[in-house]
Amino acid sequence: MQAEIVTIGTELLLGEIVDTNSAWIAQQLTTIGLNLFYTTTVGDNLHRLTDVLRRALDRADVVITTGGLGPTADDLTREGVAAATGRELYLNEELLEEIRAMFGRRRHAMTSNNDRQARLPEGAEIIHNPVGTAPCFAVEEQGKLMISLPGVPHEMRYLMENEVLPLLARRFGLHEVIKSRVVRTCGIGESAVDALIPELMLLSNPTVGTRAHPGQTDVVITAKADSEAEAESLIAPVEATIRERLGFRVFGIDQETVSGVILRKLAEAGQSLAILELTTQGELALALADSASAWPGTFAGGMVVTDLAGVQRATGVRLEGQTALTQGWADAAAAAVRERLGADLGLALVGPANPAEEGQEVFLALATPAGLVREEPRRTRAGAWGRWSLIYSGLDMVRRYLTPEA
Repeated sequence: MQAEIVTIGTELLLGEIVDTNSAWIAQQLTTIGLNLFYTTTVGDNLHRLTDVLRRALDRADVVITTGGLGPTADDLTREGVAAATGRELYLNEELLEEIRAMFGRRRHAMTSNNDRQARLPEGAEIIHNPVGTAPCFAVEEQGKLMISLPGVPHEMRYLMENEVLPLLARRFGLHEVIKSRVVRTCGIGESAVDALIPELMLLSNPTVGTRAHPGQTDVVITAKADSEAEAESLIAPVEATIRERLGFRVFGIDQETVSGVILRKLAEAGQSLAILELTTQGELALALADSASAWPGTFAGGMVVTDLAGVQRATGVRLEGQTALTQGWADAAAAAVRERLGADLGLALVGPANPAEEGQEVFLALATPAGLVREEPRRTRAGAWGRWSLIYSGLDMVRRYLTPEA
């Protein structure tokens, strides 16, 4: 069994609205073990929509559409489904009365174009929508099922959870689950991870794949089984092998973040961290602040500066004869921010104020009760990817200090 999601709307193609629906639906399909092989986005054009729906029916057992069920002339899902399945549209009086009642309860005037929402392909199975005005429907075509849902996220989610998932489980006897485990690493690139676990990347159940992020590589293990417990039993030995091969580079699983892991470790040790950042434009402080509410007292604060003079003003440090940023400035800044903010640890990232030019040096230092810890200078890379690579380098430096076995 396999599914395809079709999201409908020109605004999606133009990037005016970000498609969150398909990602959420994909996650829900894993709970009933339904494989998703394709996700397609198409604009508000009847010819192209019809073509996309026909192709989806050719290659999938279940097609779920979102969007295009409103009352306006460019809401074409009903017409597209009818054309793709060779059916006529008809006015369903029962639905028309439901729509009128909905407007009545909300004390809104119902315009004549809302009648369009009560038009359905012949033979369609009605999916009642108690949380919106757009009636939804399912059409069976040669043993396959096409389900059309609204594009409004809260309506779509309600209907998926309360109507569609139970319908699919009943209709196709679905009882399997698809479960994933994300093993999160930092300080190692995607190709290096692949080289350490080559035979695992060839497994069929569970499957193993990698996802590259700035400064971080995820290893995703996905298993399909009759129950969540059975899926977990398939995942566990593979996860153990990955942890063994990648060692200290693994910092967490699933939704864990490096900043969250660091603050948890600080809380366990009864310690706190302060930072000074120049090149990363305040995003290092933001990453820590986002996680700090879960671990009160662990993030003592941060100083964000924009140039060497800012380092001097923030820390009160003066290094005679050093008019350029050096490792010495990072060392002094780490010690000074630790002292000024009364923290146990002080982290400094000191480099060019404008990191857009690639290849410039960024210096890292961590001041601890036992003295300074230094890293090899990093090199800047343009854009958010380069900035976050530096952020993860600094965070990983703290993580490894707090993890002696690393």
